Amino acid sequence: MTKTKLFLGLFFIVSIVELLAVSAGWREVHVVAKSLIMLSLIGYYMGAAENRNRHLIRAMFFCWAGDVLLLRQNDDENFFILGLLAFLIGHLLYIYAYRQLQWRNPGPIPFHTKLLTASPIYVLAILLIWYLYPGLGTLAVPVMVYALVLAVMVQTGIFRMGRTSPDSFWFVNAGAALFMLSDSLLGINKFSTPFTGAAGIVMLTYILGQYLIVEGAVRHR
Repeated sequence: MTKTKLFLGLFFIVSIVELLAVSAGWREVHVVAKSLIMLSLIGYYMGAAENRNRHLIRAMFFCWAGDVLLLRQNDDENFFILGLLAFLIGHLLYIYAYRQLQWRNPGPIPFHTKLLTASPIYVLAILLIWYLYPGLGTLAVPVMVYALVLAVMVQTGIFRMGRTSPDSFWFVNAGAALFMLSDSLLGINKFSTPFTGAAGIVMLTYILGQYLIVEGAVRHR
């Protein structure tokens, strides 16, 4: 078995363990499993990608840092802010990576295409901010900035249409959409309306989102 398959297998194992730990309330197991999710995914990408994209690797590293920092958010609210900052940097690096994981000189994207594809994303981001705003308090500005960058990340993935292989395009965009969904659910649960099973749903969509983004990057030729 190659190292690539070992890392991919480790990713799926720690992901399943993490989901079980979140559901059962196994705090110690949760800390270990969550800390290994992105590290194992980085290992998989390093082995599977024909041409490694440094921005993508750095993006995954900052997401790992965000995961670790958010593990401490119940002890100190500052860890939530630091985790938010780490993920913000991760999204910016994903944006740079998406722009590089494209074919050279594909031609400009028509303005009406940009408008039609980007508008729904920003409308959703604005509606989310409007919904969460009453409960954001002093975090209003950081959360709004984060939501904007998250929307740009999703939009940049969509703008790869016709600039990469179809499987790479759809994998990356499905992953980016799930990432946005995960963060939206996390925000709703934290700042507005807590709901049953939130932690498990947030982690499931996050894990699937990260995996699909990385798999899409691997499939870019």
